[in-house]
Amino acid sequence: MSIPQTFIQELLSRVDVVDIVGRYVQLRKGGANFMGLCPFHGEKSPSFSVSPSKQFYHCFGCGKNGNAIGFLMEHAGMGFVEAVQDLAGQVGLVVPQDDLSPQERQRQAAQKEKQATLSDVLEKAGDAYRRHLKDSPHAIAYLKRRGVTGATAARFGLGYAPEGWRSLASVFAQYDDPLLHESGLVIVNEEDNKRYDRFRDRLMFPIRNVKGECIGFGGRVFGDEKPKYLNSPETPVFHKGRELYGLFEARNALREMGYALVTEGYMDVVALAQLGFANAVATLGTACTPDHVQKLFRFTDSVVFSFDGDAAGRRAAHKALEAALPYATDTRSLKFLFLPAEHDPDSFIREFGSDAFARQVGDAKPLSRFLIDAASEGCDLGLAEGRARMASNARPLWALLPDGVLKRQLLAEIAELTQLQLQDLSELWSKEPARPGTRSAPAPSPDAGSHGAPPDMGWAPDSAPVESYGQASASGPWSPSPGKGRKWEKGSWGKDRQPANRFEAASRGPRSAPATRTDQAARLLMAHMEFMEELSHEDFDALSRCTAPHGGLFAWLEAQFQEHGAQPWAVLRERLCDCLDADVAPLAEKLMTGPHAQPEGELPELRRELRGVLNRILIDHLKQQTHVAAMAVATNPLAAQQLRDLYARLQFLQNEMRNPS
Repeated sequence: MSIPQTFIQELLSRVDVVDIVGRYVQLRKGGANFMGLCPFHGEKSPSFSVSPSKQFYHCFGCGKNGNAIGFLMEHAGMGFVEAVQDLAGQVGLVVPQDDLSPQERQRQAAQKEKQATLSDVLEKAGDAYRRHLKDSPHAIAYLKRRGVTGATAARFGLGYAPEGWRSLASVFAQYDDPLLHESGLVIVNEEDNKRYDRFRDRLMFPIRNVKGECIGFGGRVFGDEKPKYLNSPETPVFHKGRELYGLFEARNALREMGYALVTEGYMDVVALAQLGFANAVATLGTACTPDHVQKLFRFTDSVVFSFDGDAAGRRAAHKALEAALPYATDTRSLKFLFLPAEHDPDSFIREFGSDAFARQVGDAKPLSRFLIDAASEGCDLGLAEGRARMASNARPLWALLPDGVLKRQLLAEIAELTQLQLQDLSELWSKEPARPGTRSAPAPSPDAGSHGAPPDMGWAPDSAPVESYGQASASGPWSPSPGKGRKWEKGSWGKDRQPANRFEAASRGPRSAPATRTDQAARLLMAHMEFMEELSHEDFDALSRCTAPHGGLFAWLEAQFQEHGAQPWAVLRERLCDCLDADVAPLAEKLMTGPHAQPEGELPELRRELRGVLNRILIDHLKQQTHVAAMAVATNPLAAQQLRDLYARLQFLQNEMRNPS
């Protein structure tokens, strides 16, 4: 959204930076300014100054400075538009939206009101859970056994959901209110339409966004029942693939301690905070995603992932590695900590002490070393075959890294391990396999080989031409013959074609590069953003894994959709000005202004086209996974079951492609 500069100036003239900063930092008057401990780095004596006359903050220790908008972006992790909207709401201003239609403004207002309403409902339930905790001896006893004090429980807002099926009926006057179901607090039985509480007899962990608003809950059992953790479902305010438990509570500690510690459980976060590691956060019952990593890097430049040392922990670490690689710039630090299989962070600290755990964190494996170890797993580097396999494993991981010194150093290290010259390996990995049926091997498109898969995988790369409705194959029904000029060969209709000079326009100049699957998916989604409502988590995951800049574009589109809903291309184009990824805007502009930029056709036809493109992307993605799983079967007993599951899903998608509904 393009916000006029005049409005920004008026907004800054109405807000008081002292009030804004004072909500997060304890300030004391010191001459003409206010002083406090800097929230951006750890310090014992105040060097953080806020000037009411200049409406400016500055830290003489770390150099951070800015206005009220900049403070919310730096400290609360808000985007520019979100920070402006937050401040405008505090002083009663309405952010100009002249570029939006009245219908779009109305839709956005309704969405914002719905989100606020759902958060209010969740806050009310959280208050009730906290009251119940005081009257629950076995919940209090559990917390005491885990060493959690009342102050820590209050800081994280811990509560207790009673055993009854409808305990929330005593909290909400209308138990059949649709908001209770929409917020995930109540489950509605589809068969008889009966309602009951989702959380029963569980220790409750409220999940807060970076602004401190309750957006969901996690509930933990007290024994060995399954599931151990039960989370709120996906709702208009809660998306577990983008939120981190404890991030709101850990914001100051992240800057004081200089790094984020990512754990696997809610209780780990609470226990670690109790034991001196208030910089811990946890994923919400899902694998680490690129959105998680990106959000953490708003608050710190150093992240340590902590995993159990068992097979499940190694699998989780591999997923975190893939999610983190695109953000591993030369100025950031990413490490992987593996504790003994019998310990989690809480138990390790209790047995060996905080200093021992701090040493473990300091000795955690850097991303570069873990990437090499992950690629070398199960490979005998003493044999040519083992070195070749290691290189094959390393290529898709290395390709995810942003260009820089780290990426180039890793290439040199991989070349040394494979006993190849650096130039030889670089040339080998830069080559694209020839595509049969085309006149020549075109230059690779920006998103070709979206996962860096080796050329011998036996499946079409991501840059294979899209077979969309109403379009001829990008390769065409002809190919050049080795004689003079060109001639038509027998086509798919079984008739000899006429000489090419019958159609002189076809032989003039180079043909445009064929549309790729990711290009076509991006065009369809930008032209008809409402189609995103029909995408599954599997679709979003596959799209986000595409290489830059396409992966970044899809991630940005998903974030826009979740925050603002479906928007026309004209609005998206304006919002691209605020996109932090510099490569996303040029790609979007190119796709939406080039040939075939605006998909034409009836909406049902375009929906089928998008589904077909997405299925092909999913199939390619699954084929890569089956390749990796097949290579791991010999060394990992769990890989066999994973391989069977992948084949089953792959067969389902292929059948769906052959027999579209």
